[in-house]
Amino acid sequence: MKKVIVKCKVRDRDRLEKKLEDIGLDFSPIYWQHDRVYVPRGYKGRSNYPRLVMRTEMHAVDEPPKYVLSLRRHIEDSSVDIIEDTTITDYEGMVNVILQLGFKQFGEVSRRREELKMSENTMLYLDTLDEDNTMYAKLESVLGDRESAIVAKTELISTMRSFGETDIIESAYFEL
Repeated sequence: MKKVIVKCKVRDRDRLEKKLEDIGLDFSPIYWQHDRVYVPRGYKGRSNYPRLVMRTEMHAVDEPPKYVLSLRRHIEDSSVDIIEDTTITDYEGMVNVILQLGFKQFGEVSRRREELKMSENTMLYLDTLDEDNTMYAKLESVLGDRESAIVAKTELISTMRSFGETDIIESAYFEL
């Protein structure tokens, strides 16, 4: 799946929520995610290398966690992210496979997430990082076969600015 992602640091959560409420949108209940990021040997940020992310997701304390392996590759010159997700039942077994393939753990990030469906192909996530309680808004748009990534990114940035958010972040959470 091809996505364009724009992320920014949220300065005033109340103002953002008010703007969304004014147009009839509201976030889902909060859930927790923890990502362990694995990279191949020789990994360099901003160099189109693939990353494997083992995600643990908890929606309720009385439900079992969900485990997802995500293959992510950011194509720098086109601003496109290629993302393939697979649900995993054996977390430890999959981590052993990842390590045997020559990947190494590079980072971890935990967050509390709320989501909001903006349109059929666009999601807005409000992420609060557990490490420092910093809040980020993240817009993701799934690209159709003939859609321009540049046009989609411009539209996402424009949407963020319409919410009053201008502090665009290009890095992944684990790189911050």
